[in-house]
Amino acid sequence: MKHLLLVIGLIASASPGLVFAADAADTPPAAASATQNSAAGSKSPAKAPATAPAAPAAKSATPQVLVVTSMGNFTIELNAERAPLTVAHFLKYVDQGQYTNTIFHRVVANFVIQGGGFDSSSKLKPAPVKVVNESGNGLTNDRTTVGMARSQDPHGSDAQFYVNLYDNDALNPSKTRWGYAVFGKVIQGMDVVDKIGNTPTGARGIFKEDAPLQPVVIERIERVPAP
Repeated sequence: MKHLLLVIGLIASASPGLVFAADAADTPPAAASATQNSAAGSKSPAKAPATAPAAPAAKSATPQVLVVTSMGNFTIELNAERAPLTVAHFLKYVDQGQYTNTIFHRVVANFVIQGGGFDSSSKLKPAPVKVVNESGNGLTNDRTTVGMARSQDPHGSDAQFYVNLYDNDALNPSKTRWGYAVFGKVIQGMDVVDKIGNTPTGARGIFKEDAPLQPVVIERIERVPAP
């Protein structure tokens, strides 16, 4: 119940479109496969974002990126086999330098750290490209996994992402709602993620709660060269 309440309440006043909400009104990703649009098979499918299809993901099914932060670095292994659209979407933003000098603006101990949407001045960065929801891909929101934050629109994920500090079953899809798409996992530097997750938080600037009192900056995210 503690984590379900956190799911319902996890929203920044400055960014009302990006939430973690267990909204029963969302149409679930009924039996969506790892390579299908998550709306496939829904009785009342939600509309996919009106954007051009995402570029193909990297050739490797498990590309990696290095997240360089002001508190240390960690490496994410991306699952392009199970979440091909989401991985391609995320890597497009990585290659464009979208995450350079952004912040982790929301930190909830034993739940998630969320960032990639606001610059170091706490200004929301434009991120117009959305991606369809792949939460029906069989990947679950367990500790160390990485997912896309989104709006109330099931297909509202832009650039913001989160890392699970806990096994967060409430973020997974159910028969009555869409979930939050997992597309990778931290394979190195989880101690850094935990350190970020335990940083003191509160109201700061435009954020009413859960903001690190000392900004945690994402200096850059870059691809790890394939061996």
